[in-house]
Amino acid sequence: MDVAPITPQQFADADGVGDWRVLYWGAHAFFRAASWEAGARFVGSIAALEIVRRHEPDVDLRHEGVAVKLITRDIRNLSTRDLEVARAISAVAREQGLVADVAALQVVQTAIASPESAEVTPFWRAVLGYVPPNDTHLVDPLRRGSSVFLQPTDTVASGRGRMHVDVCVPHDEVHARIAAALAAGGRMVDDSFAPEWWTLADAENHKVDVTTWWGRESVRLEEQRAAN
Repeated sequence: MDVAPITPQQFADADGVGDWRVLYWGAHAFFRAASWEAGARFVGSIAALEIVRRHEPDVDLRHEGVAVKLITRDIRNLSTRDLEVARAISAVAREQGLVADVAALQVVQTAIASPESAEVTPFWRAVLGYVPPNDTHLVDPLRRGSSVFLQPTDTVASGRGRMHVDVCVPHDEVHARIAAALAAGGRMVDDSFAPEWWTLADAENHKVDVTTWWGRESVRLEEQRAAN
C-alpha cells in the first residue's frame, strides 16, 4: 500500500471514517461492547485482518468497550494507510454490532512551563519512567498514561501558573465540553487562540486548555514538507 501523509482535515473529510476522530495527530475510536467477551471477540477479529496486523494500532480492551488509536509510526503522523485501517476496523464493528461512541474520546496531557535553559527533562523522565519522542514531550513507553509537555518558555502570563492540563477532544464535541465545564462552575479565561484551544479555569484558578486539531493542520503540513 502506498503511504502518503494527510492532514487531520483530509482524514475527517474522507469517506467511511465517521466512527473516528483526530485528537492531536492520531485518529481515535471507541466502540461500545455489550460485554468484555464481545469486546475481546472484536479485538481478535480485527487482529486477524492482514491490513491491521501490518499497521499494529494501539488497542485497549475494557469492559465498557474497545479503544483504538491509529497513527503511522514511521512518519509520526496520519497517512492514507490510517484511512484504510480505520475503514476495515469500522466494518468489523458494524458486523459484530459494536457502536462507536465519539463523545467518549479524549487525550489528556500535562504541560509544564520552564525556561529553555532549565534542565528539567531528566528529572521528569526519571520520576515518571517516560521516554522522550522529541525535545519537548515525554510519553509513557506503553502509551497508557497521559503525556507530559515540557513547554519551553521564559515568561508565563500573569495568573497562568507553570503547570496546566491539556484536554484534547473531538472537534465536533468541543463546544459541548466547554459548555459543560462552564455550567459546572468554570470560567472562560482566554479564547483568543480558538479554535486551536480555549483556556478555562476552575473556582481555584487552576487552568485547563481544551483543545482540538483545528488550526494545527497547516503547521503539520509545513513540517511534512520540510521533512521531505
